[in-house]
Amino acid sequence: MYAIMETGGKQYRVKEGDQIRVEKLGMADGEQVKFDKVLVLGDGTEAKVGAPYVDGAAVFADVIESGKGKKVIIFKYRAKKDSRKKRGHRQPYTLVEITGISADGTAPAKKAAAPAAAAEEPAEKKPSLKSMKKAELIDFAKENNIEIDEKATKPVILEAIENALK
Repeated sequence: MYAIMETGGKQYRVKEGDQIRVEKLGMADGEQVKFDKVLVLGDGTEAKVGAPYVDGAAVFADVIESGKGKKVIIFKYRAKKDSRKKRGHRQPYTLVEITGISADGTAPAKKAAAPAAAAEEPAEKKPSLKSMKKAELIDFAKENNIEIDEKATKPVILEAIENALK
């Protein structure tokens, strides 16, 4: 099944599983979006065309990320007038993944998570020594009774801690 939907003044032909960049939606990553401006619904053999939109049809998507596109340089120059303007622009976008297309506007059922992943509890993540700040490294050394020179640089402190932990 496919749909032609409208968002941000543009039209997109989408099917389930597609990832598309649309104009900025202002939503957090992981949220679900409902696009209800569906122009055409099709299943490969026949298509339902709206006037202008198909009644009750909707496209559902999950927000993957928001960001800015590649920089576009705008340079204005007037010959013999000593006039130059250089401007840059990065268009904001939202990357969405299409999770379902519905003719009656009902949201698709969420897919069940793998049972092995659900039974397993996530282990507590310990920050790596390299990602710690100098003050955190000094505190870590004191907690673990490791003698270091507090006036030394971060790489020297890090090396002393690693050698002591071996």
